[in-house]
Amino acid sequence: MSRRPLIAGNWKMHLTLSKAIELAQTVVTTCGKCTDRDIMIAPPFTSLAAVVATVRGSSIHVAAQNVSWEKEGAFTGEISPIMLNDLGVSMAIIGHSERRQLFGEDNDMINRKLHAALGAGITPIFCIGETLDDREAGGTLSVLETQLRKGLEHVTPKQLTGAVLAYEPVWAIGTGKTASKEQAQEIHGFLRGLLTGMYEKNIAETVRILYGGSVKPENIDDLMAQPDIDGALVGGAALNAESFERIIRFR
Repeated sequence: MSRRPLIAGNWKMHLTLSKAIELAQTVVTTCGKCTDRDIMIAPPFTSLAAVVATVRGSSIHVAAQNVSWEKEGAFTGEISPIMLNDLGVSMAIIGHSERRQLFGEDNDMINRKLHAALGAGITPIFCIGETLDDREAGGTLSVLETQLRKGLEHVTPKQLTGAVLAYEPVWAIGTGKTASKEQAQEIHGFLRGLLTGMYEKNIAETVRILYGGSVKPENIDDLMAQPDIDGALVGGAALNAESFERIIRFR
């Protein structure tokens, strides 16, 4: 089954409002009419509304970098999926390793966020990944399986078809180290196999699985040539318009 590639740029805690608008405008100019792949950018919350307005009329999707599991209430500092919908945001990154490692988000919290996003019609980009300690201890597959099963608990087959999975080895994020194309494909194949067991083969075959972890112009072509890698979740390289365009236009 042919899955439509998705190249997603996570801007993390970078760019003031004017710089975010400038970068979004450049992405629209260079890649806003791409028809054979999806493009997503995830600016900080302070720039979401302006970036949504900037890309309007193009093919580019805008995502939030986080989302609450609550619709509203006394949750200081949180942003609900209803608020994101109101802005025109169509996607949300959930379970990123930085949220897990730095802010204590556990599998239960991530599962609740997934359900909230799916219930609001927002496409979640559900991130999983192992640390260097996990890998060196031989625990990569068990860690990933736990994160996947607990994160997707009670997610229906129909809901799963509206989600995106992203594998990000924590040891490769921002370090310059990248899993080899063979390592990445092995894990992506393993994850698709798990999804097949949890759901059905025809459902698992529809799910896009992105690779993230020091993705750059120099390695994107080899990564995207792998049969189970359906796109990339790009960090630092997405902040540079030229490098991000090259990643989007992988060959």
